[in-house]
Amino acid sequence: MLPTPDELAAIDGLDIAAFMEPADEVGGDYYDVLHADGVVTIGIGDVTGHGLESGILMVMTQAAVRTLQAIREADPVRFLDTLNRMLYHNVRRMRSDKNLTFALLTYAQGQVRISGQHEEAIIVRHGGAIERIATIDLGFPLGLEADITAWIRQVSVALYPGDGVVLYTDGITEAADSHQRLYGIDRLCTVISQHWAGTAHDIQAAVMADVRCHIGAQKVYDDITLVVAKQR
Repeated sequence: MLPTPDELAAIDGLDIAAFMEPADEVGGDYYDVLHADGVVTIGIGDVTGHGLESGILMVMTQAAVRTLQAIREADPVRFLDTLNRMLYHNVRRMRSDKNLTFALLTYAQGQVRISGQHEEAIIVRHGGAIERIATIDLGFPLGLEADITAWIRQVSVALYPGDGVVLYTDGITEAADSHQRLYGIDRLCTVISQHWAGTAHDIQAAVMADVRCHIGAQKVYDDITLVVAKQR
């Protein structure tokens, strides 16, 4: 269900690398990268919990996002409202209390637009300078309310050659060591900045190596997802 390396390599203008590791056999994290008509659509989400029920909701999300992208739905309010309504009614049919945070990014001609509520989006400039964009006011968790249109907002950020964006789920920032100390957003930003001169794959690999060093021998209790997109 995840984008293949060939799909990512075929996207002009962006160097993209991604990583996902479920805590159980079936994960509840979601990400996808879709490309059509010069527009790159990136979605990332985190269903509450993990395991089969969370994985089912993740697959529903993937199918709906791909459908909305295929019909060229570009308005973030209509996009997220349609996605939310489908999930809301399916969650109730399942008699479940699951929901998910979800962020939608679209990139075209040096502009990235961000909407939806999820973890912070990390904008990285050519020299490694970090800008953190909070998404708490850009949307609402999906599947909780029938109508979330009043909460949906969008921000737009200009990217220049060498700039990029990093997306992640809280399986990274809340990864704990043997003393229950969390990895944290500050350490994540530091590692990204230090390795930003490399390729997207180099940056992704450096972050995951540092996360594993922090976790040590501890069990991983949450799904982990990381997406690095760097403008060529």
